[in-house]
Amino acid sequence: MAVGTNIRTYFDGAWHDGDVPIMRAADHGAWLGSGVFDGARFVGGLMPDLDKHCARANRSAEALMLKPTVSTEEMVEIVREGVKAYDKDAAVYIRPMYWGIGGDVTAIVPDQEETGFAICLEQIPMAQPEASATLTRTRFRRPVLEDAVVNAKAGCLYPNNARMLSEARSKGFANALVADAMGNVAETATANIFMVKDGEVFTPIPNGTFLAGITRARHIKNLRADGVTVHETVLGFADFDAADEVFMSGNMNKVTPVTAFEDRQYQIGPITRRVRDMYWDWAVSNG
Repeated sequence: MAVGTNIRTYFDGAWHDGDVPIMRAADHGAWLGSGVFDGARFVGGLMPDLDKHCARANRSAEALMLKPTVSTEEMVEIVREGVKAYDKDAAVYIRPMYWGIGGDVTAIVPDQEETGFAICLEQIPMAQPEASATLTRTRFRRPVLEDAVVNAKAGCLYPNNARMLSEARSKGFANALVADAMGNVAETATANIFMVKDGEVFTPIPNGTFLAGITRARHIKNLRADGVTVHETVLGFADFDAADEVFMSGNMNKVTPVTAFEDRQYQIGPITRRVRDMYWDWAVSNG
């Protein structure tokens, strides 16, 4: 189901207006879940780190044993052509996707000979600067590589995220702060997580249970270039109880301040605001 408006679809080598059907009932991706995607943004004429998002779509496909059929460079050019149909001031979500078509003799393993590919452009506004989120715990955890394809941005992972969000909302919170299999903080149900303590920034170290996001990496690089100490380390829930600031990092909205973790309240602090400003300053300077 579309969540935005003004959709365009690249499929079978051409751009089409609208939410075009792309998958058949017997496709491997439709009934066995071999689907991956990535998400980039077109905002104010800018497409920050578009090449990195396209490259990750190909890596995700390989992680699900799908054969990528479009190079990173080709994907970038297809997107650049597609966004020409939008106003420069439009905010567009850019979603390249792969899925399996056929299967092997067991039907379980995707056939390497044919892979479905599409790009969906969907106009979805950026969150307002004052938008924030509240967090709570969830009994659901991030899986490990031995259990699930956590090294891919795969659609089959998202029902678990949906359980986290549903539980959080039932408790009156917007999102969930999620543990990994060892009980350490990994991320939220929808985004990577950062905290600030005594002027230094902390974020969970990538341990193979969550995707260390492209936007997350950009924030870390910008902060360090600005002279801020950033620690990628093991964090527990008690660390967030003691934090001065907390913010989420994801492609959809780049920076989302957190104003509460259960009973703990936070102000939207100077580092959170600085991270957002630095991100867009970098995006403008890099075209």
